Amino acid sequence: MSCSPCIFSRTLNSVLRTGLFGLMLGGLVACEEPPALPAVGANISQTSVTGLSSGAYMAGQFQFAHSSIIIGAGIVASGPYGCAESVFGRMTPLWSMALAQNLNRAVNGCTGTAMASLGVPNIKRLAGRARDRAGSGVIDKLDGLRDDRVYLFTGKADRTVPPSLVRKAGELYEALGVKKSNIQLVDRFNSGHGFVTEEGGGTCDKSRAPFLNDCDYDQAGAIVKHIYGPLKPPRTSLKDAPAKFNQEEFTGSSSTGLDTLGVVYIPVSCVERKGCRVHIVFHGCGQSREAVDDAFITGSGFNKWADTNRLIVLYPQISKSAANPQGCWDWWGYTGKKFLTKDAPQIKAVRAMLARLAG
Repeated sequence: MSCSPCIFSRTLNSVLRTGLFGLMLGGLVACEEPPALPAVGANISQTSVTGLSSGAYMAGQFQFAHSSIIIGAGIVASGPYGCAESVFGRMTPLWSMALAQNLNRAVNGCTGTAMASLGVPNIKRLAGRARDRAGSGVIDKLDGLRDDRVYLFTGKADRTVPPSLVRKAGELYEALGVKKSNIQLVDRFNSGHGFVTEEGGGTCDKSRAPFLNDCDYDQAGAIVKHIYGPLKPPRTSLKDAPAKFNQEEFTGSSSTGLDTLGVVYIPVSCVERKGCRVHIVFHGCGQSREAVDDAFITGSGFNKWADTNRLIVLYPQISKSAANPQGCWDWWGYTGKKFLTKDAPQIKAVRAMLARLAG
């Protein structure tokens, strides 16, 4: 059975109005084509981002690119914005050579510490590059960054991204004018490389798929409360399920690396009344739906906070490829030289998803 995307779009909006997500998901079983992401009048001027690992690097990139609408970020296990951009790679005319330079820096300087003795990452240089990009208009002016609320997390048992790199991310925010009182660093848990939960997932100190670590700590709640301030208690059980949507309409002709399907959680209250804020969650490497199904989407804990606090949670998805076998977000340039700017294919696609939600 095949279905017209436009018909399915109308069906999704109809189902959203009634809150019958189960009916919608039942329809998806019988249909080959996913529905369109609906327009629900979201207030995207109050958008925030979270990510784990490569997703945290992307959360930072999206925040810097669109700081005029981003009010906060949850950075879990990653280093500073622009870390993987190599000086030599930037000067090399052939992007294939630049990409090799960037990848070397990403592995040895921005996840590992082999290049620490060479001064990588250099916060002064990274801050200067951010100012240059803002000055040329390829990212928003940095004025929009300075009032942001930033949550940083590093686990004591994380052997993938060491604590020193996460602290460097905090140093960059401070260097660019973010108030120190707006930055929260959580480093007290003996957690492995993963997103931390109050309940559910693997053992706290392990680093294995689906990269959810049960450390008796509600990280999702800690992030959204740090960004948005006092919130209503989360829902203990959800009536509705996250909904899949077609990501392909947001990719255009660009090679973005995005999967066919994305996922969004829209509380019924956000359908009934406009003005809900949006929290974008970028999965880590090996944590997409393609790799772990819906484990991260349903197990991270964001949806239960969204349900009672008029938050829409957007879960864009990356797919694996020969150039990107772990399904990571592009934080070293595999989609092209504009990967740190508004014109980065992945950033453009997710920004278009926000525009659709705004309606």
